[in-house]
Amino acid sequence: APLLPDWASGFWQSKLRYASQEELLSVAEEYHRRKLPLSVIVIDFFHWTRQGDWQFNSKYWPDPDGMVKKLESLGVRVMVSVWPTVSRLSPNYSEMWSKGYIVRNKNGTAAHMYFVDNQAEDGIYVHYYDPTHPGARQFIWEKVKQGYYQHGIKIYWLDACEPEMLPMNPENLRFHAGDGEAVANIYPLHHVQGFYEGMKAEGEQDIVFLCRSAWAGSQRFGAAVWSGDVYSTFSTLCAQLKAGLNMGMSGIPWWTHDIGGFRGGDPADPAFRELAVRWFQFGAFSPLFRLHGHRLPNTNDFGGAANEVWSFGDETYEILKQYMLLREHLRPYIMDQMRTAHEKGIPPMRPLFVDFPDDSACYSIDDQYMLGPDLLVAPVLEADAQSRKVYLPAHITWKDAWTGKQYEGGQWLDVPAPIETIPLFLKASSPLIEVFQNTNK
Repeated sequence: APLLPDWASGFWQSKLRYASQEELLSVAEEYHRRKLPLSVIVIDFFHWTRQGDWQFNSKYWPDPDGMVKKLESLGVRVMVSVWPTVSRLSPNYSEMWSKGYIVRNKNGTAAHMYFVDNQAEDGIYVHYYDPTHPGARQFIWEKVKQGYYQHGIKIYWLDACEPEMLPMNPENLRFHAGDGEAVANIYPLHHVQGFYEGMKAEGEQDIVFLCRSAWAGSQRFGAAVWSGDVYSTFSTLCAQLKAGLNMGMSGIPWWTHDIGGFRGGDPADPAFRELAVRWFQFGAFSPLFRLHGHRLPNTNDFGGAANEVWSFGDETYEILKQYMLLREHLRPYIMDQMRTAHEKGIPPMRPLFVDFPDDSACYSIDDQYMLGPDLLVAPVLEADAQSRKVYLPAHITWKDAWTGKQYEGGQWLDVPAPIETIPLFLKASSPLIEVFQNTNK
């Protein structure tokens, strides 16, 4: 993977969805007013005129240049969602079709899925550009360059990049590179490749793309992968940890997840607030730290309820704020791990057996992990939990990051975990001990 840009190691704010420039800026300004660290804020889908136009709807986003400049003055970058779908109503469709830039089916017609779009709220068939065609990759980049890059937006959320085609039926698809059964899964790799090459051609070096899907080698093109539109449940939270470990071991070190889950979750519900805290704690010690979701109650214009850190009540807010500030203090350490990933391919988030191959117990543990060589993370993955068992790998002296109490490795502990605490252990020789001592003060 390339070296992760420093700004990407901070906090990312997102929701489905900020419907206007005014709303987006008001959220960024509120983070600034509260003196909360914010690196990235996200513009989700349907900010566009039509799918395949790859440009803002000026009714709701009247001054992208001014918006970007205002965010920059607050120390915030903006990321915009870019889909690979093309409406037949888009003025780009006819040119793309005539040049062979659209995925086809085996009978030669355009592959499609019935969806909704602006100016087609009752539904319309959307089509898919073909990233296995070099000309198509260049075409979409040029449109994105005109619609977003020229306004100063340089971070792209490559959503629905499997592509989202239901049902997909790869045996029915024909790409520039070949039959769907043979090549369909390479779609996200070539998709992110086109954007990466476009950014490099513009002289950009700090390149990150948030991708819902990837293929072997996607990391070479700046792909940060998230786990998709998952449900807001504790069982799903548990699955995220395993997904992140597997992603890292597959060669993709930049990984993230929708803190709180994507589907559901009412910020006023005490049960969801508990889940949000536990998920946020896990997020603070994930490679990328990103809050996103479609909160309840939601409306039919794809507008969910509030999803900012102050949206879950005062008690929850105070806990989340402390983890945001702790993440800021840990960013130099996080970036050291990203440098290791860049130079050696070792993911920052990894199973215990990577660092402790001689400890047989580490090979069967999948609910705790190492974040870099010094920090052992044991997220709370069950509702109403006040403690959890943690294994400390052998032949190492460990310290509880919160209490400073020292333990010898090779043993299981029953560790207290009240709602404000995620169990964390440091190697006794780690310089991170000072970070936690200052945080505890």
